[in-house]
Amino acid sequence: MTSDTRRTAVEIRPCDDSVASRFIDDIPELVFSTGPATYEYTFGTRSVFDAVVRRSWLTPGTLFSADESSVAFSGDALLGIEIGFPGSAFRKRGHALGSLLSGLIAAGEVKGDDVGGLVMRAEETSWLNPVVRPWCYFVNSIAVKPEHHGKGVGRELLANAKRRARNFQCTRLELDVLADNPAIRFYRSQGLELLAETSVPGPASRGVPPVWRMGMELELE
Repeated sequence: MTSDTRRTAVEIRPCDDSVASRFIDDIPELVFSTGPATYEYTFGTRSVFDAVVRRSWLTPGTLFSADESSVAFSGDALLGIEIGFPGSAFRKRGHALGSLLSGLIAAGEVKGDDVGGLVMRAEETSWLNPVVRPWCYFVNSIAVKPEHHGKGVGRELLANAKRRARNFQCTRLELDVLADNPAIRFYRSQGLELLAETSVPGPASRGVPPVWRMGMELELE
């Protein structure tokens, strides 16, 4: 994301079932863009990542599910997404994601050999995400399509995430971002500060940058 230079009319809505199904093909790329190095390392291949995210998107209670997602539109065009939830749900949703793997194997969407490596690497990369406290709203993914960068879409999605956080009675908003991600400038411009920098030997040796936990205080209205 870059600083806003051209504004566009943006409508933010909760993601209902019809929207989730209609735009499922856009979701893997949007999520992947938020942390490509981490996802490449964890999932091994892009096809495995895409299969897992697509299944998660349509499965409530999982890490990338549409059930706690907001979508940004201009007319009928999808501009971007935000997936977020109270911190108490983060690990639960991560564990629920693992339960999808057997179904993906049975459907022939991933191979059994892929899953063994995925589980091992996911355990490693879990250390990149510090604990999320229950009173924090955690932005798991926030992404805007490249052609809509710089038009205020990210700002609107983040503002909506803050509103959702307050509705959950959360007093902080936090997210994780790779240390080399240009979006850090955007997050800082919106009031988020660096809280921690985390690196793990295995992923680091394969080129995965440190992860920054960023956050900000929220006042309940």
